[in-house]
Amino acid sequence: MRESFLDRIAACVLVGDGAIGTMLYAKGVAPEANFEHLNLVRPELVLELHREYLDAGAQVIETNTFGANCAKLSAIGLGAKVAEINRKGAQLARSAAAGRDVFVAGSIGPLGRGKAELSEEQIAECFRVQSSALAEGGVDLLILETFSELDELLTALAAAKETGLPVVANLAFGEGGRLPGGTRAEDAAQRLAAAGADLVGANCGAGPLELLATVKRIAAACSLPIAAYPNSGFPEYLEGRYIYRTTPEYFADRAEELVAVGASLVGGCCGTTPEHIRVMAQRLQGRRAGAMPSPPAPLPEGEGGTAAAQPGEESLSPRERVPEGRVRAVPRSEDAAVGEALTPIPSPAGRGEPSGSFLDAWGVEPVITVELDPPKGLDCAKVLAGSRALKEAGAHAINLAENPLARVRMGNLALAATIRREVGIEVIAHVTCRDRNLIGMQSDLMGASLLGVTSILAVTGDPASLGDEAGASSVFDLNSFTLLKLLSDLNRGVNALGNPIGAGTGFTLGAAFNPNTQRMDVQVGRLEKKVANGARFVQTQPIYDIARFEEMMERTAGLGIPILPGVLPLVSGRNAEFLHNEVPGIVIPEEIRRRMAGKTGEEGVAEGLAIAKEFIDAAGIKAGGFYIMPPFGKYEIAVELVKYIKDKTWKAEHRGH
Repeated sequence: MRESFLDRIAACVLVGDGAIGTMLYAKGVAPEANFEHLNLVRPELVLELHREYLDAGAQVIETNTFGANCAKLSAIGLGAKVAEINRKGAQLARSAAAGRDVFVAGSIGPLGRGKAELSEEQIAECFRVQSSALAEGGVDLLILETFSELDELLTALAAAKETGLPVVANLAFGEGGRLPGGTRAEDAAQRLAAAGADLVGANCGAGPLELLATVKRIAAACSLPIAAYPNSGFPEYLEGRYIYRTTPEYFADRAEELVAVGASLVGGCCGTTPEHIRVMAQRLQGRRAGAMPSPPAPLPEGEGGTAAAQPGEESLSPRERVPEGRVRAVPRSEDAAVGEALTPIPSPAGRGEPSGSFLDAWGVEPVITVELDPPKGLDCAKVLAGSRALKEAGAHAINLAENPLARVRMGNLALAATIRREVGIEVIAHVTCRDRNLIGMQSDLMGASLLGVTSILAVTGDPASLGDEAGASSVFDLNSFTLLKLLSDLNRGVNALGNPIGAGTGFTLGAAFNPNTQRMDVQVGRLEKKVANGARFVQTQPIYDIARFEEMMERTAGLGIPILPGVLPLVSGRNAEFLHNEVPGIVIPEEIRRRMAGKTGEEGVAEGLAIAKEFIDAAGIKAGGFYIMPPFGKYEIAVELVKYIKDKTWKAEHRGH
């Protein structure tokens, strides 16, 4: 008789498979297609994927049934085929597993937005129908995954337990290992254990480093076996496709750490491939949960990955920051004290052109902008203190991202106005297209002008799906190109319909640029469009390779606008590997990662600062200025770099543009 799943998981670590949606997308299935329906219309493709994961070493494969519930399928006219799609999904996985000593897990996900129209009993029945069909199809266990609401998962768990099969209950935790509403990972795990789950754990969410911190908390609070299925970092949108850059080796490193802290079932979620599973399976062969010889060192504050990370060229933050906006600095008397209120002024001749900005220093001295993180709550004392320290050190402007990674922070437009009023330094407010429709965008931008915000970085922004808010949706009436066009219109004194609004907003407009791509020519082409739509300065993703910087400067020389290269100081070897592997838009050369390897604490900060200063020295006379991104909100690091730059003797004739 074949050993049961629960007996096996008690004896050794089992390796799960990786992403299904990511791989089907890579095989040419359109992202808007219903992947679960492929069980009926293209079963050979699903079967092929299962076999690829099995050949890679997966010991537990999941059925292609994650969204095959009545709520989601009924919304697209497939409600009558719920049981059929689930049974077929189980049969396909069972067929692929024939003759192999592996287990088939029936995948069940949350009901989605359709749940709002269902009663509690109807919700429970949806999960009963799906669980029963998967059991009939021959699965060995059920895996409930990517739930962000504990109550919904508890309902699904009760229905799944009626089949008599083992059940894995996974939640998708947000920042800090919490669910929407504030439930902690350890408390959720205890409730699931009390409700009869056989394994508890986490999947999806952020990348493997953040999931590691969550698994540690679960392991400390719950004695059940733990499942861990992290994403492969954050996706980068490149030439019409979402690309994940985490290497199989890095993913396997983190898998070993997950096992060391207590995970018994380890697989991959979004972005993982058979190659990720292959390398991981080789590393974990014969291992037992918690029995790794060298548990990882505790993570330094912030190194779980979110404080310094944001995906894609079109959203800038410690991991990917790129401003696009022109700022109008409000004139102040020479002896005006720090903290004196700055008030908006009308644009000259009613044309909406800036009457001054932080860019006035361009060509006279290196222009320095620094990004600070808006707070997660209502206390902005730290960002105000950082702004004061940076102004005193000589920075020309502060950058404020807008809800980076689609995670809620204080509104940056109001905070920008507060910093201008309280500190007296220009602020570049990043404005994304994710959260406002065309109507709301125009209203907020006119309001920002009224408040004295004069610099805007126009970015498309991270999709809401990356964030913590399960009910949030992306708007994207605009993108970075059309947002720049709208801002230019507002500067000219008209709205999107061409109706007059008055003298004009007078914003200084900035654009984002990612030089860390294999096809820099594509990015340069995008930047040319942004300049044509009104961008007057550029801030880039962090750059660590001076040769790439020089190529960027050469390719963009004809644009004739200031380009500020991004400088993100590293703080440890772990931090460097995280940024390189999990954060889109950042590429750290192997030589620099070797220099940072094994370094932590003060030693890591010192080496990271040394690397940043070496880049500044090499780039300085060509750059004309820098965009500094202090890691984890440590503005003291930025202050040191600002002072370092100010002490240089670069002359005006050496400016880059």
